[in-house]
Amino acid sequence: MRNYKIDVLRGISILLVLFHHFNIPYKLHDTFLGVDIFGESLSTLIARNGNYGVTMFFVISGFLITQHTLQRSASLAQINLKDFYIRRIARIVPCLVLLVVVVTILGSFGLKPFLNQAPNDIEVSYGLTVFSAFSFWMNILIIQYGWVNYALGVLWSLSVEEVFYLVFPMLCLLLGRGKGFILFLLAVICYAPYFRALHFAEESGAYLYHYFSSFDGIAIGCLTALMVQRFQLNRKMNQSVILFISLLMIGLYLYAPIKEVSTWGISIFALLSAVLIFCFAQNPQAVAQSKMSKAMLWIGQRSYEMYLFHLIVLGLIKVFYFPKQTLPTEKLILLPVFFIGTFILSWAIEKYYSAPLNLKIRTILIKSERK
Repeated sequence: MRNYKIDVLRGISILLVLFHHFNIPYKLHDTFLGVDIFGESLSTLIARNGNYGVTMFFVISGFLITQHTLQRSASLAQINLKDFYIRRIARIVPCLVLLVVVVTILGSFGLKPFLNQAPNDIEVSYGLTVFSAFSFWMNILIIQYGWVNYALGVLWSLSVEEVFYLVFPMLCLLLGRGKGFILFLLAVICYAPYFRALHFAEESGAYLYHYFSSFDGIAIGCLTALMVQRFQLNRKMNQSVILFISLLMIGLYLYAPIKEVSTWGISIFALLSAVLIFCFAQNPQAVAQSKMSKAMLWIGQRSYEMYLFHLIVLGLIKVFYFPKQTLPTEKLILLPVFFIGTFILSWAIEKYYSAPLNLKIRTILIKSERK
């Protein structure tokens, strides 16, 4: 059973990412969203730290993958490797294949957002880019050569997640019976800020995109799933904690550009996200009531498709509306067009492609799914 509050958090995360990516080419500071607040435009305050949305995705992903493993097995040490990898393949690969196919087709028409570029004056072949996408090192390609392919660049975070989950089942088997798994997670959580400090503010973006820059969010999510099994909060305290943590997250989000506080900011934001998830997990049977929560739930449930395909929509917009020549009023029209276009495309992909394929692959290859 899905926890609707966690899906709402996913919805918030993807909206932050979408707004962040839209504001990169179409700066909104010259629109009414550019109203000055404490010396900074509102649009900049909202958009500049969209990468925190990815941090939340990492924490949610780590939490859910661990929780689902615990629900399907008596313990982490009894994880079924074959079934685990099949479920990952069924969820990840269909959309990944479709994304690469769509980008390849659009690139064949010579549309610049879908062609490989050389941001650091080093040519990278499209074949190597696609290979990095399917072998989960797009993040390393970006660190070394820059954002070589606009539409495929989002796969940097998928690379981080999937490398972690390639080793996750083996860690469960080797360390899941005692405290070894927890100690491993704590070591990852402690090492990440140190790694980000080593690469602080580098133009390569290693402080954001590298595996060791991001693994702490996933590890914190895994640890949270283990804690949910052992600890509980009473309802009154739970609500108070949610409000307090939400305010802290908003404060950190607005405090400074992520580049300036990456050493500790990403870890703190991940920890705060984990506390929220811990609170949400106290009442997993809760049902969305308000129209707003239902809308955010709908968005959150399709956040994976939105994340992978939103740059397709934005890239096509850039083909027809060159950012430097776009007027402020046009930007305000394009913003909802971008969001609505992403929602419709992601809904169609989820309904008619990724969800059916996910179910079919699992039904064919996993015995327990055939019931």
